[in-house]
Amino acid sequence: GDILIEGDSIKAIGPGLGAAPADRVIDGRDRLVIPGLTNAHVHSWEAMFKGRYDNMPLELWMLYAYPILGCKPLSERLIYLRTMLVAMECLKTGVTNVVDDIIELPGQSLEALGAAFKAYDDIGIRATVSGHIINRPFPETIPYTDELLPAELKARVAEQPPPSTDEFIAFAREGIARFHGKSGRLRYAVAPSGPQRCTDDMLVAAHELAREFDTTYHIHILETKTQAVTGHEFYGKTLIRYMHDLGALSERTTIAHSVWVTDEDIAMIADANCSVAHNAISNQKLGAGIAPFRKLLDAGVNLALGSDGISTSDTPRIFDVMHAAALLHKVTTPDYTKWPNASEILHAATIGGARSAMIHDITGSLEPGKRADLVLLDMKSLNFTPLNDPRNHLVYCENGTSVEEVFVNGELVVSDGELTNVNETALLEEFRELWPDFEKHHTELEAINRAFEPAFAEIHKRCCAQDVGVNRYSGAPGEWW
Repeated sequence: GDILIEGDSIKAIGPGLGAAPADRVIDGRDRLVIPGLTNAHVHSWEAMFKGRYDNMPLELWMLYAYPILGCKPLSERLIYLRTMLVAMECLKTGVTNVVDDIIELPGQSLEALGAAFKAYDDIGIRATVSGHIINRPFPETIPYTDELLPAELKARVAEQPPPSTDEFIAFAREGIARFHGKSGRLRYAVAPSGPQRCTDDMLVAAHELAREFDTTYHIHILETKTQAVTGHEFYGKTLIRYMHDLGALSERTTIAHSVWVTDEDIAMIADANCSVAHNAISNQKLGAGIAPFRKLLDAGVNLALGSDGISTSDTPRIFDVMHAAALLHKVTTPDYTKWPNASEILHAATIGGARSAMIHDITGSLEPGKRADLVLLDMKSLNFTPLNDPRNHLVYCENGTSVEEVFVNGELVVSDGELTNVNETALLEEFRELWPDFEKHHTELEAINRAFEPAFAEIHKRCCAQDVGVNRYSGAPGEWW
């Protein structure tokens, strides 16, 4: 078959289109065309820490990747280059759409946000970029800190008050005015960090803002067992129930992780028509647990795939995530009829991801009238030899090395495996020149924030020993230690 691209969109798909006049013809023999992949949950900040950490659960890892004390703002140029690292690897491995949930320390400015948007604009990728917000003091977001965290550390954290709801909403409105809809590829997402990290009025106001501007509402919920305990300790209910009662679950809500959810939680997520961004590699590296993929899918929840941060997965490549997700859930039950198949994984990586970003009407599938976001893969590569079921090859064999051409919005952004809009070699060299100063400063921050580790290690241990009505580890609750 043939695909005819006109402007930014797919004009027609079918046999015999080769006779249509065209400025350029790409020979598609022995090539496979797929919709561009979506990375539905990534933190570009963490590109700074690829390969840096190992064997830390989330709450301890965050002390070093997102230090509580001592951070100074990055330069706009370093933010630009940091974002470029993610964008370049995404495009070269077939990811045409990213949802970048940016946590900027010590806080996000419009200039910092603009630097990330500019990187995505320059390279030609489709991106939804967030203003991530935490507006509760960090010790108040985790249980047992009153008892376990030294008073001196709590006092130091209190010296850095978080922004108010009014301040963030004003910031978000300005971000939307400046960047939302730019180039026909870029959108702004409203992203309260999590129900335990934001005040009630923030959670509600952010959701109303997302509805006003028809964008996605992106939030972390129940990634770790500590967060499952947090819901019961703080609110006497699960964090999903808490969000439901606030009225902040809807068709525009994307829940990152959804690991420690109960059956009742899943029913509420499905009834509200939410999406879940499943981060199979990150959840494994952090020892967070295994999301109930089949239960969510059977309930009718839209599933997307994300890499999560580049430090907890060490890659933004969605081919890697597809492979991991397809394998991971085969060990959760001996009932092989419940295991995910390749088509379900591909759906989550394409149209499911687009749905989570609220842009499934324009991208995520190969259909006339949709934007020309597509990837050409060489089926003569080792990954496709011998050729059996292409779906299985994509999920279990492919790693991005077969990608030859990538189109976004009708523009050829990768040709013969090389980026067309930016000089990859020059950008990497510039980043390497700036890296030593950042790395020196961050090493100093790690030493400062190591003071929190004993308390957080005890909190992690205490939470993992509790029974929250959900078991995402092998062994019964309480046996883990």
